[in-house]
Amino acid sequence: MVNNGDYRGDTPHSLVLEERHRLSVSGVSEVLSFDEDQVVMETALGRLSVEGEGLHVEKLSLDVGELTLEGNIQSLLYSHDGKSKGGSFWSKVF
Repeated sequence: MVNNGDYRGDTPHSLVLEERHRLSVSGVSEVLSFDEDQVVMETALGRLSVEGEGLHVEKLSLDVGELTLEGNIQSLLYSHDGKSKGGSFWSKVF
C-alpha cells in the first residue's frame, strides 16, 4: 500500500478488544468526538461509537487509520451517518 499521508479507506477495518480494557481499531478515517465517556469515529464500515468510563486515546494515527483506546469499555455501536437510504420506514416495508 502506498501511503502519501492521506488515509484512503483501503486498509481493512478490524477491532481487537482486550478484556474490555483496551480497544484497537483499524480502518479509522476520522475521530468525530471524544471524552472520557464516549469516542465517536468514522471507519471504513460506518460510524462507530465506543462508550465507557475513563476512556482515553492511547494511540491515534490517521495516516494509517489506527486508533487505540484504554478505559472501561461498556459498549460498541455501529451506525450510519444519518443520510437517508431509500425513503421512510413505510416505503421500505411495502
